Amino acid sequence: MSSSFEIPEVDHLTAGAVGPPGQRVFYLQAGHGEQVVSLRLEKTQVAALVAYLAGMLADMPPPAEIPSTGMDLIEPVVAEWVVGSLGVTYDEDADRVVIMAEELVEEGEEAARLRITATREQVAALSVHGAEAVAAGRPPCPLCGQPLDAEGHTCPRLNGHRPR
Repeated sequence: MSSSFEIPEVDHLTAGAVGPPGQRVFYLQAGHGEQVVSLRLEKTQVAALVAYLAGMLADMPPPAEIPSTGMDLIEPVVAEWVVGSLGVTYDEDADRVVIMAEELVEEGEEAARLRITATREQVAALSVHGAEAVAAGRPPCPLCGQPLDAEGHTCPRLNGHRPR
C-alpha cells in the first residue's frame, strides 16, 4: 500500500507537466517546508480540477492577491502514486479550500489518500497555472478537436481522407 499524506497548511501548491507535447505527464504537487508530495494524474483530471476550482472561486469574494511566482514543479518530480479520484470542499469557518485525492487501485485494495488545505489565493494561482499547463499541449484539430500530431493527423470527420 502507498503512503497517505495530510498537509493542513500548504506553502507550495501547483499542477504542471513534464515532457514534450504529446508525451507529457501531469502532476499535482503540494508541500509544506521540506515535505513535497507529487501525484501523477491525467491531463483531463487537471483540466477538470482547475475548472471546478475557478468556478468555485467565482462564487466567493475575490482573493486578495494571486501569487504568480513559485508555480513551477519542484524537481525532482517523483510521483508517490497515481490519482484515481479528486474531491474539493470549502471550510467556510477557516476560509480554506480542502483538496482530496485518492489513489487509483485495483478493486478490493486499500487506496492511499492526500488531503491538503489551501488559501483561496493559493487555489486561484493553482487554477490559473493548471489551466496554462493544460493549454500548453498540442493544438486541437479545428474539425474534430483531437490533438494535432507533428507527424500528421487523420481526422475522423474527413473519413480518413486528407485535405487537399
